[in-house]
Amino acid sequence: MSSALSSAPVIRPATRADVPAILEIYNHAVLHTTASYDLEPVSLESRLEWFGHKQEGGWPVLVSILDQEVTGWATFGPFREKPGYRFTAEHSVYVRDGWRGQGLGRALLEALIAQARTRGLHTLIGGVDAENAGSLRFHEALGFVQVAHFRQVGHKFGRWLDLVFLQLTLKADPES
Repeated sequence: MSSALSSAPVIRPATRADVPAILEIYNHAVLHTTASYDLEPVSLESRLEWFGHKQEGGWPVLVSILDQEVTGWATFGPFREKPGYRFTAEHSVYVRDGWRGQGLGRALLEALIAQARTRGLHTLIGGVDAENAGSLRFHEALGFVQVAHFRQVGHKFGRWLDLVFLQLTLKADPES
């Protein structure tokens, strides 16, 4: 793999057949990073259930494809369950180890932002480990601003973790 992509990734809605690759990417992040505060890998059954809930709720799950391989995935869903939050969603973006830093995350998040706007959302929220400088820069480059810093709210790899919330305002008035 080179540091620059030889071709643009295909970004498309995920299918049930993509779930094993999504699971592999996610579980690698669980085991080796603080991108997720899960402590143990999740099962295929639980990820299939997650995917089913996303589909039932009409929430997008997108994948990036390069060389016929799922190289990343992204989604958004409810920020909070109360109806007053209906115009706000929280997103996740994960890129396969070895493919990070090549624009796949950006392509996925730009596609998610477009879907959020089409859906009439007002705000996207991202939760990022405070020590993940790359993810913080990535979000800021796409217009997200840091709005909260929660200290020592997570614990993983034998240490306390800080969580940063970043926000992108999509529209001035979601009901117009």
